[in-house]
Amino acid sequence: MNSIRELRAGDKSSWLILWRGYLEFYETEIPEEQTELTWSRLLDSEYNMHGLVIEDGGAICGIVHYSFQTSTWSPNGHCYLEDLFVDPQIRGKGLGRALIDAVYDIAVKSGCSRLYWSTDETNETARKLYDTYTKESGKIQYRIQISSPD
Repeated sequence: MNSIRELRAGDKSSWLILWRGYLEFYETEIPEEQTELTWSRLLDSEYNMHGLVIEDGGAICGIVHYSFQTSTWSPNGHCYLEDLFVDPQIRGKGLGRALIDAVYDIAVKSGCSRLYWSTDETNETARKLYDTYTKESGKIQYRIQISSPD
């Protein structure tokens, strides 16, 4: 039986495994300090970053992170689903969909006018799931990397 719940302090070791798997999937590395900062932000009820986990048979096997954003186009803003990852060994059981649906429900209850996320164009497996919700927006994202001051 699957269950979804908010991330808790005792979840750190399971979260770290999934977080590192997520970063590996996207072929990226971040400093350990950033991982620790992300973890502390996820647990800080005053910070606008939230996390859910999904358990399968009592084991954490998926994570999702999201935040709320104000908008000039909406009175109640938007919900941004930033990270979604399910253990590759148990994909195909609807766990990713369940996590998206959980964030969708939170966004609706919060009065958001939009739930959105992005993925790499080459992430075909995830895009098959995402396309069952809606077609991609046609927007192209531009990024300017800004280095932090030394």
